Amino acid sequence: MMRNCIILGSGRSGTSMASGVLSKSKYFMGEHLNPGNETNPKGQFEDREINNINEELLALVTPRRPSNIIGKFFYKNRPSFGQRWLARIPVKITIPSPIYIEERIKTLTNRSPFCFKDPRFSYTLPVWRPFIKNAAFICIFRHPGVVVTSILRQSKKVAHLRHFSINENQAFQVWELMYLHILKNHYPKGENWLFIHYNQFFDGSAFNRLENILGVKVNQDFPESYLSRSKQRVTVPPRLLSLYRELSELARYQE
Repeated sequence: MMRNCIILGSGRSGTSMASGVLSKSKYFMGEHLNPGNETNPKGQFEDREINNINEELLALVTPRRPSNIIGKFFYKNRPSFGQRWLARIPVKITIPSPIYIEERIKTLTNRSPFCFKDPRFSYTLPVWRPFIKNAAFICIFRHPGVVVTSILRQSKKVAHLRHFSINENQAFQVWELMYLHILKNHYPKGENWLFIHYNQFFDGSAFNRLENILGVKVNQDFPESYLSRSKQRVTVPPRLLSLYRELSELARYQE
């Protein structure tokens, strides 16, 4: 039986590639998918309404950046609308669930079978969880040094991150907090979970596992190695390497 699907994990870790692998599997992915861009030329596979819901939820628990010149120059490290996939949410924070947002979530999750992808799910999944039935949760991850290098490069090049500033330490915190939320707040709930390392799309070991847990056929031709351009250019803190090893064990991945 075909399962619904939620794809989550830090941005710049391969979540778009995972969605692309499933893009021909007859899933509803949203009414208005964001187009591809320089960093995801084959598509992002993110729906605007899903992004907007998750942005609004995260706005409830993140400091606001003033919209005037003070915010532009003195609060550049506070993400504004559209940038909260780079928010840093403490693990013990509980995100409120306003009724008007719950109604929008119900509308989306009634379109089964669905496959929804957004890195922000790493934080907001508890709000969505009561409305998600018969689903598998696909957690995509990649070496934190590679992810942070990619985040820092993208923050300087992509238009929607204009006037937002993130340094190396803050980018590491984003990676760490997203996966801590997943492991401590989401994963131990007993549903169907699958952890996949980015490289497992290229060694082929991800495909059968995806097909088995979702009950679909995947597009094995979607990943293209020439698009894998990020290299590690930062030194990773030891605590993050420990978390990375834990994720790798869950994915049955070895370097």
